[in-house]
Amino acid sequence: MEFYLGKTGERISSIGIGTWQMKSNDQSIMAIRAGLDAGSNFVDTAEAYRNEAMVGRAIESREVFIATKVFPNHFKYDSLIRACENSLKRLNVKTIDLYQLHWPNRHVDIKETMKAMEHLVDTGMIRYIGVSNFNVNELKSAMSAMSKYEIVSNQVEYNPLVRYIEPEISEFCRKNSISIIAYSPLMHGHDIDPISKDESPFNIIANKRNATVRQVILAWILSKNFFAIPKSNVPEHVIENVKSMNINLSSEETSMIDHYVSRFNKKSLKERYGNIISFVSRF
Repeated sequence: MEFYLGKTGERISSIGIGTWQMKSNDQSIMAIRAGLDAGSNFVDTAEAYRNEAMVGRAIESREVFIATKVFPNHFKYDSLIRACENSLKRLNVKTIDLYQLHWPNRHVDIKETMKAMEHLVDTGMIRYIGVSNFNVNELKSAMSAMSKYEIVSNQVEYNPLVRYIEPEISEFCRKNSISIIAYSPLMHGHDIDPISKDESPFNIIANKRNATVRQVILAWILSKNFFAIPKSNVPEHVIENVKSMNINLSSEETSMIDHYVSRFNKKSLKERYGNIISFVSRF
């Protein structure tokens, strides 16, 4: 299953391979390659993850849509250009397909940041511009600061327990053809237990479809036309995640899940750590 990325006409796999907290070792390389062999063609990383070089080794000589992110303390024009150059070297690629602003930074004029991002497109260092963890007002500011190109994606935390983007952010993105890329779609693994009980629709649907609860969670996210980038160091789990692209939930099943998850409302990563990120961004 592939989705279009924003208005670009670019089709990439709806399940990407996330790499947050992935260590730079052979196990991680094996996991990424297992996901690519299983049918994904989309890998996401970030300079802040400190594993871009490992990702570069994993995708070597493969046709992969590569996305990475620049940390907000590099949002000034010259610093952002250098950060991109360094990411290109670590990834060992000539062009980054999707370059994303990792978090908003209110300490740097967004016009300066987006001017640098557009320069990167002009010079062929990147193909598309995305953001991450942006709310509607932050998106509007970034969009109004652009003169040549458009924001194609917003990477945000989204899963059955954390749905802060609904309805305002998700609807704004839909109306403006900005793709949602859901990170932490499987809630870091340990939070799955509460929704894996026998009476849970995730479990009921998984049993009916001979699938796993994780696959049903991902299929539910895909049913909203959101990309998802689950992460795992275990090759078998990465393959399982990618195969969730083959599950098409019925409207009845998605409604049943929507009703069930309405009882949950955990704070997002942005709500928990936003002030810390804002403080770090000053330096």
